[in-house]
Amino acid sequence: MSTVVMSRATRRRWWWFLWGLLAVLAIGIAAYFVTPYLTGSSTVPIDRSIPGYYVSLVIHAAPAGLALIIGPWQFVPRLRARFPRLHRVLGRVYLVSVVAAALAASYSAAVTPSGFPLQVAFYMLVVAWLYSAAQAYRTIRRREVQLHRIWMIRNYTLTFAAVTLRLYLLLGVQLMNVIPSLEYRDVYTSSAWASLLGNVLVAEYFIIQRMLAPLARGKRRSDATVAESPQPVGQDH
Repeated sequence: MSTVVMSRATRRRWWWFLWGLLAVLAIGIAAYFVTPYLTGSSTVPIDRSIPGYYVSLVIHAAPAGLALIIGPWQFVPRLRARFPRLHRVLGRVYLVSVVAAALAASYSAAVTPSGFPLQVAFYMLVVAWLYSAAQAYRTIRRREVQLHRIWMIRNYTLTFAAVTLRLYLLLGVQLMNVIPSLEYRDVYTSSAWASLLGNVLVAEYFIIQRMLAPLARGKRRSDATVAESPQPVGQDH
């Protein structure tokens, strides 16, 4: 019994540690990278000669940063249970922010000078971002809470790609000092693909191991209990 209790306590501590890391990174990246756009500047080089490119990045960054900050708090069970109305309001703000950010990203991806491979990565992200947001909204409207949570995990994973992209980019820039032939454009493209694919794999692993697998084990135990229960005398087989 003590082993089970310790195991649960350990899992709880790990959950809070990972959640705290997620929240700190989300808030930090949003503050560092979004704030300059609000003052007419940027932390990364941008070709402002492209019509509407910088404006689309500003329109994308503001709601995307808001969604990035809101997301972690929506996954805290105690907050959902204690403040259900606030959870619903923030959920609506989050989804509207995702849609606005995705639509703006559609234009910036189309005109980016960084090349076709980066455009493909960004458009895949935009499509998956909008689709998972639509599924999250559809399932909660149908009161399919468990499915709603699964789709929200997928959606926020794509939102969080903004964080992992910057982390990979930071590592890539350091590699540029070691490999002189490595160009910033290649580093940025590789970081975008790594953030997209890596985040999706982590999300699906979490969904399968922490949400679907326990349900499957519970169903197997329930089926086994029914199969082992004695049949009433005289019942036909």
